[in-house]
Amino acid sequence: HMLRIFQSQATILHHSQKIVTLERVLGITASGNSGLACDPHSGLVAYPAGCVVVLLNPKKNRQHHILNTSRKTITALSFSSDGKYLVTGESGHLPAVRVWEVCEFRQVAELQEHKYGVSCVAFSPNSKYIVSVGYQHDMMVHVWAWKKNTIIAANKVSSKVTAVSFSEDSSYFVTAGNRHVKFWYLDHSKSIEASAPVPLLGRSGLLGELRNNFFCDVACGRGSKAESTFCITTSGLLCEFNPKRMLDKWVDLRTSVARALCVSEELIFCGCADGMVRAFSPADLGFICTLPRPHHLGTDVSSITQARCDTHTHTHTHTPLGRSYP
Repeated sequence: HMLRIFQSQATILHHSQKIVTLERVLGITASGNSGLACDPHSGLVAYPAGCVVVLLNPKKNRQHHILNTSRKTITALSFSSDGKYLVTGESGHLPAVRVWEVCEFRQVAELQEHKYGVSCVAFSPNSKYIVSVGYQHDMMVHVWAWKKNTIIAANKVSSKVTAVSFSEDSSYFVTAGNRHVKFWYLDHSKSIEASAPVPLLGRSGLLGELRNNFFCDVACGRGSKAESTFCITTSGLLCEFNPKRMLDKWVDLRTSVARALCVSEELIFCGCADGMVRAFSPADLGFICTLPRPHHLGTDVSSITQARCDTHTHTHTHTPLGRSYP
């Protein structure tokens, strides 16, 4: 009988030593554009699910996971330009900005300067700096030399900020939000010499008659349009700011609401209502096409017998009653 007891205890011990691993996450807790990122090199998509960052390979439909050991909810994330690192922001008391090594799924740096929550984060294109913007009541924007674990510049921001984008040469970045577009300039000479963070120099964009809009996303230009800055408003306007921070031109997206913006050297993609994505030219904001929509939620793809394409119209196409898009 004693032998059986020892054997059963050994079996229990053996099972208790097995490591439980997270296999798959269902759902997403991103509340806006800052909670979704894609590595252009690998195609890896990152998004938050509570205190977990899901790294999804869409081609293989395979997930990997980064677990935030603080158990605080992830609110914002962004890849470095080379895709090797991922920066995350979180919410809760004394939230941290954390840098993770993507291949090893491990934390390599941490900054704890915000009080309530982090609304958006971004790497500079040269990967030297990280900018983090706090919640509206946090009222702070920080520039972090993350490899040295030091803040080089900081300042207050009173508006609700939902997006941030670095210039191609990493010399400045732009924040966008409610009645807010602001250009922040990095004075490298002062930052390097100073032993403490220097005041971050900010200049507001000249919004003109669009000053009462909610600028929900922003992207600095690339290539020949590197000196321009593109914004999108929730009311459905695509805007361009010139190098003097002046709102130079804008076009109507012809949608009930707009949410997201993505800019390359040749194209501007605008995420609109009802699963609609419109493409424009950065050169003159000329309309190019409307991308085919994804299938309606609940659609049986195998039952589709006729192809449909709306790529050559700028008009709003009808959405069947009661249908919704992912």
